Amino acid sequence: MIRLPGGRFLMGTDEIGFPEDGEGPVREVEVGAFEISAYAVSNADFARFVEATAYETDAERFGWSYVFHLLLPDDYLPTRAIASAPWWKQVYGACWNRPHGPESDLVGLDSHPVVHVSWRDAIAYSQWAGVRLPTEAEWEFAARGGLTQKRYPWGEEFAPNGMVMCNIFEGSFPNWNTAEDGYVGTAPVDSFPPNGFGLFNVAGNVWEWCADSFSIPRQAQKRSRQHYPGSNRVIRGGSYLCHDSYCNRYRVAARSSNGEDSTSGNLGFRVARDLTIR
Repeated sequence: MIRLPGGRFLMGTDEIGFPEDGEGPVREVEVGAFEISAYAVSNADFARFVEATAYETDAERFGWSYVFHLLLPDDYLPTRAIASAPWWKQVYGACWNRPHGPESDLVGLDSHPVVHVSWRDAIAYSQWAGVRLPTEAEWEFAARGGLTQKRYPWGEEFAPNGMVMCNIFEGSFPNWNTAEDGYVGTAPVDSFPPNGFGLFNVAGNVWEWCADSFSIPRQAQKRSRQHYPGSNRVIRGGSYLCHDSYCNRYRVAARSSNGEDSTSGNLGFRVARDLTIR
């Protein structure tokens, strides 16, 4: 866990992005002192929780989850997809320890972020571990790493001096990934350089659940035509599927949401904790 003193910072962006996401306007926000994990919760972390509690995730209860089509075997039988996002395939048996379907496993993936976990699953893990999910403001404060209003957690330039800084989709989405960053799916939680506060992978890799219900800042509501039910929760950071052609939400101010029981192969979380100043 990384200790952060909190303070006031400029949250959001006035950059033209996705009006329905409510990324702006830029506003000053204050957060108190807190701790946040340097890494997303890994498969090894989550396995210890399941072993201790016999917890069953939402994906296991429902019997299926969404898997990105390029991560399925070439001979996988046709299955239902999301109409607006046909690259997401409904795969029966996919869950946190079978991330690519019933024939897959976690061999070699202990240090990768756990996926196919819902907001409710993340809450259950946090209660067991004596931690909590970060608020959205805490998440962005930590992800900025001490920088003010920069586009990415490391600065303005996507690949400074040609250096790969995060795990996103590179190539022609959604059918051809060059894997220039080294990964088609998830990367280990300690991959790529950390930000100024020591947090890893706050851009790309997996979306991370926050504690908050999703809402549009009041000043931005007139820009948005879309309204979300109160049960949707904030997710931050983007994932290995983000691509400039349709979803550049690996920017530090970007945000999105999903239902509390939603699961997919790019949804994970990191945890936080109140900091008592002695």
